[in-house]
Amino acid sequence: MSARQRVMSSAYMHWAKTHSQAPFNLATSGVKHYPLERLRVELSDLELSGASAYGYPPLQQAIAAKHAVSPDSVVAANGTSMANFLALATLIAPGDEVLIEQPTYELIVSAALYLGAEVKRFTRPFDAQFRLDPSEVERAITPCTRLVVVTNMHNPSNAYTDDETLRQIGDLASRVGALVLVDEVYLDAAFTRSPQTALHLGEHFITTSSLTKVYGLSGLRCGWILAAPALAERMWRLNDLFGVTQPHAAERLSCIAFARLPEIAAHSRAMLEQNRDLANNFFSTRDDLETSPITDGMIAFPRLLTGDVDALCALLREKYETSLVPGRFFEMPEHFRLSIGGDTKMLSGGLERLGAALDEIKQRSNNQ
Repeated sequence: MSARQRVMSSAYMHWAKTHSQAPFNLATSGVKHYPLERLRVELSDLELSGASAYGYPPLQQAIAAKHAVSPDSVVAANGTSMANFLALATLIAPGDEVLIEQPTYELIVSAALYLGAEVKRFTRPFDAQFRLDPSEVERAITPCTRLVVVTNMHNPSNAYTDDETLRQIGDLASRVGALVLVDEVYLDAAFTRSPQTALHLGEHFITTSSLTKVYGLSGLRCGWILAAPALAERMWRLNDLFGVTQPHAAERLSCIAFARLPEIAAHSRAMLEQNRDLANNFFSTRDDLETSPITDGMIAFPRLLTGDVDALCALLREKYETSLVPGRFFEMPEHFRLSIGGDTKMLSGGLERLGAALDEIKQRSNNQ
C-alpha cells in the first residue's frame, strides 16, 4: 500500500473540529477572536469581486512589507495549513525523502504522506526542552533528502529557534541539494525577540504563516508562503488546481487588518503576557507536571508524570467542562498541549479545573 493510500485525512483536525470545544477551552490553537467591530470596517470597504487572479495586489504588498520581501515572493493561501500543503505539493514528488522534526504539527506529516513522500524523522527531545539541534538533522539527513521541515516557534512545545541554528540547518540541507520549509505561524508571538522570517537566510528557505494564531483573525483565512520568485510562480500555478483565487471580501478585510496590525499585535501581547504569568504560576505549583516556563508564545506541552493523559482529558471534558489537546496527536502520548491564547478569565477557570482534575487522579491513585 502506498503512503498516499495510507493517509487520506487528519485525525487531529477531525478531533479539533468535533471534540476540542468546551466552556473552558485550553485546546485552542490561537488567541481569542479579534472582534470585527474593532477593525472599524465600513460596508463600502468591501467588494465581492476584484483584481486578484494571482493575489490581490494591495494584500500582496502588505504581506511583503511586513516581512521586508518583494511582492513576487508572496503566495497567498487559505491559512497556514493550506500554505504548508501547497508548498509541499510544489516541492516534493511521490517517493521523495522528506525529513520532518518529531514531534510536530500532525497535518504536516499527514500532508507529506498523502503526497507520497518517504517521510523520515529527526528528534527534538523533551529533555533538551525541544530545542532544534542541527546535529540531530545531520544524523538523519541523507543524499536522498529533498526537503527538511521544521516549525518556529515549535508546535507543540513553543520552543524558539534563532537564525544561527536555522542557518546551520540550511547549510546541511544545501549540501545534499535539499530545501528547508519553516512553518512560522507562531513566530510573531516571540514579541521580545523581534524575529525575521527565515526567507532572509537564503533562497533555499521557504516559509509559511498567517494572521490566524497570533492576531486572532482565523476567520479571514489569510495565509501565505514566502519563497524565491521563481518558486513562488510555480506555487501560484499549482494553486490553480486547488484554491484558484482567494475570497475577495476576505482579501479586503485582510488589508484593513494589516493597516491596523500594530494595535492588534499590542492587544495580543498584553493578553498573552497576563496569561503567561497565570500559566507559569500554575505550573510552579504542580509536582505532577514537568514543563519549561513559557517565556514567549502561547502554547505549552507539559509531561504528565503520573497517570494517563487520555484519561485526564476525558475527565476534564466530562466533569470539568475543560479541553486540552492529547499529546498522542503529536506522537507523545504522555504529554498534552495547553494554550494560553483564550480570554484571561476563561484561562484562569480552566487552570483551576485542570488542577482539580489532576488532584482527583492523584487521589484515586493513592487510594488504590
